[in-house]
Amino acid sequence: MAQVPQRFFDAAAVRTWCGLSLRALGRAREEIDAINVYPVADGDTGTNLYLTVESAVAAVEAVFAAHAVRTGEPPGAEPGRMVGRGEGPSLAEAVGAMAHGALIGARGNSGTILAQLLRGLAQVLASGGETAHTGPTGPTGYTDRSDDGDDGDHRDHTDGPGLRLALRHAAESARQAVAHPVEGTVLTVAAAAADAADAADGDCAEVARAAHEGARAALATTPEQLPALERAGVVDAGGHGLVTVLAALVETFTGRAPEPPARAAHGPAAPAAECSPARGPVDGVSPDRLHGDDAYRDDADGDDADGLGGPAFEVIYLLEAADAAVARLRERLDALGDSLVVVGGDGLWHVHVHVDDAGAAVEAGVEAGRPYRIRITHFGHGDAHTTHAERPPRERAQRAVVAVVPGEGLAGLYAEAGATTVLARPGEPPASGELVHAVRRAHAREVVLLPNDAELRHTAAAAAEQARTEGVRVALIPTRSAVQGIAALAVHEPGRRFDEDVVAMTSAAGATRYAEVTVAEHRSWTTAGICQAGDVLGLVDGDVAVIGTDVTDVAATVLDRMLAAGGELVTLVLGDEAPESVAAHLEARVREAYLAVDTVVYRGGRQGALLLVGVE
Repeated sequence: MAQVPQRFFDAAAVRTWCGLSLRALGRAREEIDAINVYPVADGDTGTNLYLTVESAVAAVEAVFAAHAVRTGEPPGAEPGRMVGRGEGPSLAEAVGAMAHGALIGARGNSGTILAQLLRGLAQVLASGGETAHTGPTGPTGYTDRSDDGDDGDHRDHTDGPGLRLALRHAAESARQAVAHPVEGTVLTVAAAAADAADAADGDCAEVARAAHEGARAALATTPEQLPALERAGVVDAGGHGLVTVLAALVETFTGRAPEPPARAAHGPAAPAAECSPARGPVDGVSPDRLHGDDAYRDDADGDDADGLGGPAFEVIYLLEAADAAVARLRERLDALGDSLVVVGGDGLWHVHVHVDDAGAAVEAGVEAGRPYRIRITHFGHGDAHTTHAERPPRERAQRAVVAVVPGEGLAGLYAEAGATTVLARPGEPPASGELVHAVRRAHAREVVLLPNDAELRHTAAAAAEQARTEGVRVALIPTRSAVQGIAALAVHEPGRRFDEDVVAMTSAAGATRYAEVTVAEHRSWTTAGICQAGDVLGLVDGDVAVIGTDVTDVAATVLDRMLAAGGELVTLVLGDEAPESVAAHLEARVREAYLAVDTVVYRGGRQGALLLVGVE
């Protein structure tokens, strides 16, 4: 189905572009992951880009939903009509939300750099061309807030010249954010897109077409600039992701996505869609022997020939700090490791670096300001200072379970049951690289993967695919809550056939209804009506079913609704912030009102939700 084209770059166009980009990256995710051979074949660039844009989409949708609440429109109201009436968000609000969402949700080097590209774009679009940059023929951007002369609506939008300026500023700001830029990467592709856009005349559609064509041509030449890509016969994965996002921009303004290039049988300089995916190291050697998804460190001189180079940890965190403190932080982190990318501004920054001393990287952030959402990932390639020959071999287990858990308490419970766990702290979901490392730690021929969160479906799928390329048989059970994972783990039997075990675990998880009780962070529309910040929400199977003010009352109502359809076992997982009395109250309610139903209570620790509920 053809997309209705947007005439100008306004708030509706931002919303459309974000949605189209997310869908396009969803389709291209596996292909981009597969060609991720620089610096090593970690296979997570496509997934990281997808998750970054997914966060941007959520932020943009939240802005539109907030305006819908204020004007009485339903959340899903057609965006163009709302903006045309002057009731929707402004362009500045929409692009600001897009940039902020990408910043706080950025994953890996590729996602971090994309977040800065979107931020640079937003700075120009939101400022009406007042960002300090002059195009080849002078100032080229402006934001029109006057009558468009067509339908009488007062619009807030940017035209083709403004888009040209925004693309140029985006490319320049992204390059400045990378400590040691390398050609043949997404930075090269972004610069080529800006160059092509500068030479284009006309409206947003013409500028978008030119930028996409320029980016695609530059992508095809990336193997000539990076030996690792040339050896593998692929193009840069991050650059391929940017071309995908620019194709969505073309579709936003023309109504149709650009025609994909015809597939070629071979050729190292072919666009990503034409290349045979590289599924692992080339000739037994990981290209440039670094770690991460798109790390921009130039090790192409072969100094790392033993294959053991590269820091052991990826450290990512958000940081609240002043500009001067961040400048000092850059210097310190650059001395500690490599692949340093620091993006953001206005007091909020996203920091990404590869280091051997993860603690020192976090301490540097503490000295600069307030770091939070700290995510540390061990790359899983063993001790960077120990050769494979020096490490004694360990016999592989036949089967293991790898599970994502939301709190320390559940992590202990799962570990006691024999599972290898990945801790997902509130607001810090794991990246695919962390799941791959957990599969490696499990050291088994067969692995059952329990994501325990609907939002981790793409991340878990990418991790499973990567593990399979390493010779591990992986089955992904789409558990949506930790209580479903508990049910699956309870029937796990390593001694039976793998397929039979997976079927039994899947059946147990599917037969478990799940719910959670949490507190609303802001006013919003829900399936149960409008909630206010601070309201207690009861979610059943992912949808808000109850809105109240008392945790115990909401929990009891949720439990009654779940048991109305029957049940044999109730599982309660209490978070640290849940009232002490809520478990006893619910246990008593089950004993008094539901005969032959058992209740088990666990302590989940800092799990985000006040209470998790499972009914089997």
